[in-house]
Amino acid sequence: MSNKISVGVLGATGAVGQRFIQLLENHPWFEITALAASERSVGRRYGEICHWLLPTPMPAAVRDMVVQESAPGLPCRVIFASLPGDIAGPTEKAFAEAGYIVCSNASAHRMEEDVPLLVPEVNPDHSALIDVQRRRRGWKGLIATSANCSTTAMVLPLKALQDAFGLRRVFVVTMQAVSGAGYPGVPSLDILGNVIPYIGSEEEKIERESRKMLGTLHGESIQAAPFVVSAQCNRVPVRDGHTECLSVEFEHKPDDVEAVIAALENFRVPLQVAGLPSTPSQPVIVRREPDRPQPARDSDLEKGMASVVGRVRPCPLFDYKFVVLGHNTVRGAAGGSIHNAELLVAQGYITN
Repeated sequence: MSNKISVGVLGATGAVGQRFIQLLENHPWFEITALAASERSVGRRYGEICHWLLPTPMPAAVRDMVVQESAPGLPCRVIFASLPGDIAGPTEKAFAEAGYIVCSNASAHRMEEDVPLLVPEVNPDHSALIDVQRRRRGWKGLIATSANCSTTAMVLPLKALQDAFGLRRVFVVTMQAVSGAGYPGVPSLDILGNVIPYIGSEEEKIERESRKMLGTLHGESIQAAPFVVSAQCNRVPVRDGHTECLSVEFEHKPDDVEAVIAALENFRVPLQVAGLPSTPSQPVIVRREPDRPQPARDSDLEKGMASVVGRVRPCPLFDYKFVVLGHNTVRGAAGGSIHNAELLVAQGYITN
């Protein structure tokens, strides 16, 4: 019998659900023991009903698993949830009330006062909100969330710069891959040879979530970071990898470009986080070539878990500007939630 922690995936047939399954194959701490999806899939073998989208083969361990209902009663300890927004909120709450550890990739609970919004290298101390959550709600389970995919990519370099210089204002324009819209995603006639300058609620998520994650835990709540964020979001015809152009004004302006690069490259994570299986050896990678980062060439660095920064240069509007690239379905979705669960294991919130 395995001594790994049993986990289940909600939304297992979707694009992010498949990414969860791919990343959990041979995970040193976790083992999939339950898959759940929509009613039309319940009672059928996963290999029969899942249209597998990823370039690696479907893991053999899940092919014959019978898909179950997305409701408490699943034979697992931890739930990785990748559900549509309209059902994520009540479903995740039901699992937490029933005693499950819910690591959510959805936005339903991210901004609730007693729910941690985590990127382990950035704000591992925010998991202390779990104690508040359990006390207030009377739960034995919990909900911990990962951020929006675009927010996740930029918050890693912003954390490094916040620690070094303080942040005053951030302006970001995103160029987001079609995989961020799920499958089948954006119709081809809308996106091929085109840019769509609107992604519903995306700008608000970036503006709010980044300030919560880079904020400070005071007592039983998070005091949002005092800097201002302005975001503009666009869908572009790229398969994987969100590219973001940032201009930043600092509390203490760096002396030169090399000082900014040094702060990014020297970013270090707490020892507890450094030891997690999914923590990249270098969470922020700086490319010095004039035409990098690029989604096709850099999204998979550090197995898709790093934020890749390039084109660091002075900004005539603010202080400095640069480009950030993040893998939206790995670090920005399934990989981020798995990383959060690893943090909760290290902190004792998840036990076998």
